[in-house]
Amino acid sequence: MPPETAAAGDPFDALADGNRREILRLLAERARPVHELAAAMPISRPAVSRHLRLLSEAGLVAEKREGTSRIYSLRHEGAGAVEAYLEKIWGDAARRFRFMAENTEPPR
Repeated sequence: MPPETAAAGDPFDALADGNRREILRLLAERARPVHELAAAMPISRPAVSRHLRLLSEAGLVAEKREGTSRIYSLRHEGAGAVEAYLEKIWGDAARRFRFMAENTEPPR
């Protein structure tokens, strides 16, 4: 297995597309081959493959060969990087909002 490398693409660009988000949702259930992903989606198999390539470049999806098939799964490191970014940006704001909401009387 090759060593892990840094993602070349932007995970937020990858997440901007609804089809790619649906692929991630399907992969969250379990690892799947491309033909199974394509069967569950309203787009062609070549389109699913292009989306998988972008998700892989963004570090969100891993690919493993099993015989003649390629099995795709989520890369938890990719999701962790997105989560860490959002926590960094929104964590303090969310805590301040919660503090204000819990400590402010509603208007009468």
